[in-house]
Amino acid sequence: MSTRTINGGISFWYAQDGIPAPREPLTGDATADVVIVGGGYTGLWTAYYLKKAVPFLNITVLEARFCGYGASGRNGGWLYNGIAGRDRYAKLHGHEAAVRLQRAMNDTVEEVVRAAAEESIDADVHRGGVLEVAYTPAQLARLKAFHAAELAFGEKDRLLLGARETAERVRVAGAVGSAWTPHGARIHPVKLVKGLAAAVEALGVTVHESTPVTEIRPKHAVTPYGTVRAPYVLRCTEGFTASLKGQRRAWLPMNSSMIATEPLPADLWETIGWEGRETLGDMAHAYMYAQRTADDRIALGGRGVPYRFGSRTDNDGRTQPETVEALREILIRFFPQLAGVAVTHAWSGVLGVPRDWCATVTLDRSTGLGWAGGYVGSGVATANLAARTLRDLVQQDSGQSGPTDLTALPWVNHKVRRWEPEPFRWLGVQGMYAAYRGADRRELSTHAATTDRVALVADRVSGR
Repeated sequence: MSTRTINGGISFWYAQDGIPAPREPLTGDATADVVIVGGGYTGLWTAYYLKKAVPFLNITVLEARFCGYGASGRNGGWLYNGIAGRDRYAKLHGHEAAVRLQRAMNDTVEEVVRAAAEESIDADVHRGGVLEVAYTPAQLARLKAFHAAELAFGEKDRLLLGARETAERVRVAGAVGSAWTPHGARIHPVKLVKGLAAAVEALGVTVHESTPVTEIRPKHAVTPYGTVRAPYVLRCTEGFTASLKGQRRAWLPMNSSMIATEPLPADLWETIGWEGRETLGDMAHAYMYAQRTADDRIALGGRGVPYRFGSRTDNDGRTQPETVEALREILIRFFPQLAGVAVTHAWSGVLGVPRDWCATVTLDRSTGLGWAGGYVGSGVATANLAARTLRDLVQQDSGQSGPTDLTALPWVNHKVRRWEPEPFRWLGVQGMYAAYRGADRRELSTHAATTDRVALVADRVSGR
């Protein structure tokens, strides 16, 4: 490969669409009706829906760098109906409660597409659904179990495909089966977050960038430039939550890394297929995720260095060379004909992982503090559902409305225990992903028909 790989620079999506013009930071103490900490999908959607519902609200968004700097501008562009913690919520609240949560997620995919169209946000949306493939006997067994579970949670319009039907959609080397759901779309993450930020400002929401919040306490969001006081302070910081005072062990900032190829010529696409532009995943334990971009690249991601000691986050997405190579190996494992194709971009970002792997949305009515997150990598859609739920919780608490279908979902006000202190946190995560990678290697080499025992143990220990 002669083409140099651009490593970092936030993400490929920003290299393509450009860093936004900076917005003004906070200039001193201020007041608001609602202050939202974090200018990613969760914070911006929350501001959007609150302002649309109650136009007279004075809403301020505080963002440490710029809107979309975190996971919202670095993700794989999967707008899909997965939500972290659904099985646990079924155990805690009953199967029907989890079915309602899943239906809400199915509807959320539609809602994001609808809202983007209403606001004239061109985010390269292509509604090709989600295709998840299996290429070992153990993966096929997990795929069939996963498909059956999705049917049991009310998703009647999904398909289980054999090897030939899978190849008719996308020719993944050695694929023995796949499952497809229509509840998914490919997007350009940065085009969505930029358009959403502009829509929020157009509604009259105040957005301050380059304004890191160092502490959140009831009715106060504290920054180096002043404090914003408001009856409601909503924390929407996902993988960066650990940087806030008192929150180091709340959600673990899990690292995920991606690469993007050069645009592929038509003759290569003929050998791959993928005309439906489904978002593409697999059933490995250390799973991958990919999309065919609007300009005919493949953007592919997975876990590189999963966690940095002390809940540290990366510097503008720079990625270790061995992680770039590992992702390239996955690309070639899927599509051997791409061995000579250049990887033009590599980047990383962090996502929020709760100790029990359950996404949550909460409003403490005694303090006015709210938060949402812990999406475990499924945040492109889940952030929208969380934002609409936060809107309803704030309106309910302020007496503007009563309970809604969203405020009754089982993830609302769920309490998550904190992560272990260091070094146990670092050792546990490193050990977990070493176990998963080892299990994937053994399943690939032995062709065993059942899931590797080490992976099952890792699932139990980690709480997945």
